[in-house]
Amino acid sequence: MTSTFPNISISTERLVLRALDEDDVPALAEMMNDEQVAAWTLVPQPFTEDDARTWITGYAPAERAAGRGLGLAVTEFLTQRLVGLVQLTKTNWRIRATELSYIIAPWARGEGYAAEAALATAQWLFREQKFERIELRTAAGNTASQQVAQKIGCISEGVLRNACIARVRAEDGTWADLRTDFIVWSLLPEDLEGTGERLADTGGFTSFSDWN
Repeated sequence: MTSTFPNISISTERLVLRALDEDDVPALAEMMNDEQVAAWTLVPQPFTEDDARTWITGYAPAERAAGRGLGLAVTEFLTQRLVGLVQLTKTNWRIRATELSYIIAPWARGEGYAAEAALATAQWLFREQKFERIELRTAAGNTASQQVAQKIGCISEGVLRNACIARVRAEDGTWADLRTDFIVWSLLPEDLEGTGERLADTGGFTSFSDWN
């Protein structure tokens, strides 16, 4: 039987992580068209509202149903505005391991939201889902993502040489692929000791029934 993640809402001091819904379409499309998202992810460019709707209503539910992962909208607690995404992929239920990634909207960067959301997700995975390993992969030139990994207590395990495709703007304004390295990070339950003291304290975890 395939294991799947439950529908979950995770609350922190400033954020709520929840399932994506169709109301998120405009904000998701706008975020995915940002220059930094285009440079460091494989999100298709341009990313239309139809792409966002397909992601929310098709891709994300299918990934969860197949047991491969989970996509969560990261929203501000007070305004409910979409701050970013946290995604779990390549989940291995036998060894209780998954890969975590995050995207933050350009207007919300520099506020510590990525670390707060990633830490809350890691705590939920370790405490509630009994996972034993979280892996992150950051492109060699993506220093902002690397700083988030370090901030939440991840340990750098090494480099996958020539394993990542980043993108750069060509002179005509189009995107061109640039091959680079992946830095591999891991997070184990014991790595979180003391992390909460360095970041905003996270709130409780609230589980709901199944996805709509």
